[in-house]
Amino acid sequence: MEAIAILNDAPFSPQKMRYVADMVRGQKASWALNALKFETKQGGRFLHKLLLSAIANWEAKNPELIGELGDLFIKEIRVDGGRFMKRVRPAPQGRAYRVRKRTNHVTLVVDLPAEAFADSIIEAANSVVNDAENLSNESTQN
Repeated sequence: MEAIAILNDAPFSPQKMRYVADMVRGQKASWALNALKFETKQGGRFLHKLLLSAIANWEAKNPELIGELGDLFIKEIRVDGGRFMKRVRPAPQGRAYRVRKRTNHVTLVVDLPAEAFADSIIEAANSVVNDAENLSNESTQN
């Protein structure tokens, strides 16, 4: 079951964020956390916090699968343009040039690989079946 984290209005251009996002797209979450922690580009700090948030969201949605945290991977990461902050810069002869300071929105989705998720569901189902068998055995003995 996937979990989503969204970052709105990061204060630099989407192109700069896409450099860092392309680096971690499709990677395991543990590897991506280490890579982003030591990334020197300004997007690394923002994506590191966003990935931590996505992992926490996944833990909240899947409390029974906490042991599977090592298998999490970045399923999708999307960087879109945000609002412009419009500023004015002085120009020759009393004119003014408009400066558009760009922002970006990032959407990050983490999930388990399909086979790891299927294995954990099978294990959970087996434990439920075993519990049911134990209860039925106890009730027939009494």
